[in-house]
Amino acid sequence: MGAQLRVYKQKINSAQTTKKITKAMELIAASRIQKAMARVRASTPFARAVTRAVSAVATHSNVEHPLTTEREVIRRSAVVIFASDRGLAGAFNSQILREGLELAELLRQEGREPVFYLVGRKAVGYFQFRRMEAAAEWTGDTDTPHFHTAEEIAATLLDAYDRGGQDGGVDEIHLVYNRFVSMMTQSPETVRLLPLEVVEAEESATAAVYPLYEFEPDAAVVLDALLPVYIQSRVFNALLQSSAAKHAATQKAMKSASDNADKLITDYTRLRNNARQAEITQQIAEIVGGADALASGK
Repeated sequence: MGAQLRVYKQKINSAQTTKKITKAMELIAASRIQKAMARVRASTPFARAVTRAVSAVATHSNVEHPLTTEREVIRRSAVVIFASDRGLAGAFNSQILREGLELAELLRQEGREPVFYLVGRKAVGYFQFRRMEAAAEWTGDTDTPHFHTAEEIAATLLDAYDRGGQDGGVDEIHLVYNRFVSMMTQSPETVRLLPLEVVEAEESATAAVYPLYEFEPDAAVVLDALLPVYIQSRVFNALLQSSAAKHAATQKAMKSASDNADKLITDYTRLRNNARQAEITQQIAEIVGGADALASGK
């Protein structure tokens, strides 16, 4: 019986240690998510301004730019998956990987070959374990993304898009990332980045009527200058959204783990008390039995 008490005591100590770790990780994630949300809010005005500018040029000019015109034959499609470098975030990584693979399967059914671009060690590890190929990988900058990472990703995607699917590049680009909705909700988001499609439909629907435009220099030159900036801003926004969503998912997962540890401590404490009461009852019974035996012997 004493051995059983020691086992319960060890389990209680283990659960208490786990609770300390998960509680600390929950507090760290809570502090980081505020900074991540602030960065998302700070980047939104610039992204919207660039989107308006690109939309204005694309809508109010007759120029056929390679980045705004869908190609007649789409052979290869880029799928950029934004995961994280670390785990302990519940279903954060698994749901975005599943979303990316479902998109890839849909593209295959349409006769398009998916080409994967991976962001985050979890995505890279997933593909390496399953011996799946990726065209490019970026790791180490998902918790607090820097703009130079977005520039590298955008430059790689633009180069592949300029070459085209016939020459080993791609004919369209899709971004797959977790969008931060609230502290409790992170929604997988799929956006076609190129050929250009305006993704802020709710903003354009309520926008004022555009005035007549004259472009100086011509619209093609303006698009050449604006579209790389637009793509960088979209990629950077996806990085920031994914970062905020990851910290929120980590906080939620660690809170759940802390609550489970509390439940385990309560259950093991009750079992230890029951075992201790049973041991005391047994000892009393043995003492009483011995006393009765002595009394009857006399």
